[in-house]
Amino acid sequence: MLQIDAAPGIHRVEDDKTNWYIVDGGADGLTLVDAGVPRSWDSLHAALPQLGRTAADVRALVLTHAHFDHVGFAERARAELGIPVYVHENDVPLTRHPWRYDHERPRAVYFATQVQALPHVARFVRDRAFWPSPIREVVRYGDGGSLPVPGAPRIVPTPGHTLGHRALHFPERDAVLAGDALVTYDPYTARKGPRLVARAATVDSERNRTTLEALAATDARYVLTGHGPVWDGGARAAVAAARAAPVA
Repeated sequence: MLQIDAAPGIHRVEDDKTNWYIVDGGADGLTLVDAGVPRSWDSLHAALPQLGRTAADVRALVLTHAHFDHVGFAERARAELGIPVYVHENDVPLTRHPWRYDHERPRAVYFATQVQALPHVARFVRDRAFWPSPIREVVRYGDGGSLPVPGAPRIVPTPGHTLGHRALHFPERDAVLAGDALVTYDPYTARKGPRLVARAATVDSERNRTTLEALAATDARYVLTGHGPVWDGGARAAVAAARAAPVA
């Protein structure tokens, strides 16, 4: 599903309840943010003509973090389009083994008790989302400043979901791409509304909750998350709601 201008010049694509984004940098080309699941490669090639663009316009792929459901076509984009894949230095090990992430609670607990989320898990199995290709070469980024990619997003440190999790702020578009720092749909429980992702996929939920202040400080109107619909009620309100919601 393609949502054109989910925020000004930022297009949302949803595959298997997982979002990734196409940022239009005008004459500078396109930046992809996150890479969905493996079948999102086909979604990319379906979306580009609708945006009046081609694969040659894609100049970079930036990962907010390197969990399996956000790196789906990253290696293919690197190898076939010849674009750099940017990832925070603390998440580089995950790009080699995206399924082997640290988490606070066993995943099996959720699969056994959260029956409402089982259709989502079934789609992941069907589309081989749990088994993305490792990324063979990445460009490491750190903290502070902006990334040298179309749209020039500012790096917002938001560790907690993963140790290298970073949000991306686009001040001129009044938007922040929050990744999974907070979501508006938790794929492990199917709960809706701003919240932290369940502990089955979060390495340090208390740190995650604390670092949400950096997200709030952007004061962006649009909060575009890794799962769930766009929140257009402002970053501070989204953070307040996420902090108030229980962590599964």
